[in-house]
Amino acid sequence: MGNSERGLDRLDELALVDAGLGFCIDLSAMGFSSSELDGLSDRMADALRQMAELEGGAIANPDEGRMVGHYWLRAPELAPVPEQRDAILDAQRQVHELAQTLRAGGRFSHAIIVGIGGSSLGPQLVYDALGCGSDGLRLLFLNNTDPDGIDRIVASVALDRTLTVVISKSGGTKETRNGMLELRHAYQARGLTFGQHAVAITSAGSQLDSYAIEHGFIARLPMWDWVGGRTSVTSTVGLLPAALQGADTAALLAGAAAMDALTRRLTWRQNPAALLAAAWFLAARDMVMLPYKDRLELTSRYLQQLVMESLGKAEDLDGNVVHQGIVVYGNKGSTDQHAYVQQLLDGADDFFVTFVEVLVGRVGESLQVEPGVTTGDYLSGFLHGTRRALAARGRRSLTLTFERVDARSLGALIALYERAVGLYAGVVNINAYHQPAVESGKKAAAAVLDLQGRVVAALSRQGQTPASLAAVLGEDHADAVFRVLRHLVANGRARVETVKGQPPWRWRYASS
Repeated sequence: MGNSERGLDRLDELALVDAGLGFCIDLSAMGFSSSELDGLSDRMADALRQMAELEGGAIANPDEGRMVGHYWLRAPELAPVPEQRDAILDAQRQVHELAQTLRAGGRFSHAIIVGIGGSSLGPQLVYDALGCGSDGLRLLFLNNTDPDGIDRIVASVALDRTLTVVISKSGGTKETRNGMLELRHAYQARGLTFGQHAVAITSAGSQLDSYAIEHGFIARLPMWDWVGGRTSVTSTVGLLPAALQGADTAALLAGAAAMDALTRRLTWRQNPAALLAAAWFLAARDMVMLPYKDRLELTSRYLQQLVMESLGKAEDLDGNVVHQGIVVYGNKGSTDQHAYVQQLLDGADDFFVTFVEVLVGRVGESLQVEPGVTTGDYLSGFLHGTRRALAARGRRSLTLTFERVDARSLGALIALYERAVGLYAGVVNINAYHQPAVESGKKAAAAVLDLQGRVVAALSRQGQTPASLAAVLGEDHADAVFRVLRHLVANGRARVETVKGQPPWRWRYASS
């Protein structure tokens, strides 16, 4: 990597370059000094010690009593027990062989990936960044329980030539289950057998595993409880979709392994993930992701889950209320310069920007849109111009530079952020590997569906108001009943008799 971009004056002091990986991290525009970084040495040493214990097989997720082993996925020899090493290698072999079979012969042209959270965001990032190979399948992602969204996906493919990959560790995730059942119905409506078009990625013995056996799925691939959804890109969760699209999965794993090697360094000022985590800690503000590359547009969406679900925690490991977390948002450059960079320059100073620079604009020669100037020159100019404009206003930014976007560099980018999240969690003493608030949201949704069932059962053909229904059901809040009724009416499952001069919560509702 060349030194064409020297940034601000302190690049050499607050930057780290690795020529072998074609990568640079530059903190020179973050507004802190080298001595301030040094002040984190004790915290970072402890975080690195915890990380080494995690990789050695320690229980790193105490709430669930689990090991955290996503680093072993690209270095199976580091797995603490031979059975885990063998399971990883066998799964990688299965992915390779299955993808070859499914891509051969022209039976399938598309694949619908059914999953949510890490079971979708990681594979989507890889698909968008690396594209579809000449003999790869085109991927679509069904990652919500929105019936209209499901219909749009089904309408966009020929189901007889479409594979479905269902991804759920437990098989009980409602969004994924619902998507699978909707697709099964769509296949059957076209006279097709769902199982002959389906693959499951799940834990052995899960609900989905049993369903896949019962319905004769083409194959079942493993997931393990020591790999969390948001760190599963280099597991079967990400590798099968990547292999189906024709991506170089070996290079993806190699890039992640190469970054892992850099981010294990105990001399933490030479460790890019430790530098990134330190920058987050010292900045103590929101993170704006600005990749100046269309292929990396989904980076911010992927990092929203990885960073925010991992670090957004009410309590630390000692039970103290800390309300930790980093908000992530962003899109891509230079699109953002016509969207919210105005806010970044003139609005509240409550953020730092992460620029992602890719040096190679395209393979081959570029058109000169002006004498001596290409579209790629403009993109680079916008990046560095925005960076300098922010610095002139005292706004903080850091820059990650990669030589190019390919499977190896994408694996490195993913591994960098996985490690930075883990190290930051160590610095602030939180559990990065559980998500208790997500579970509370699921329980609240279940309560709403329970209320809906009771409302439907209590409705009669004689009109009732939300207040009268709430009284019958023993529900404290009539507005909750009203919202359920409004949903039922909009979807043709109840009817409403408007009462002139009265608001909707006094209208009368009846069964259809």
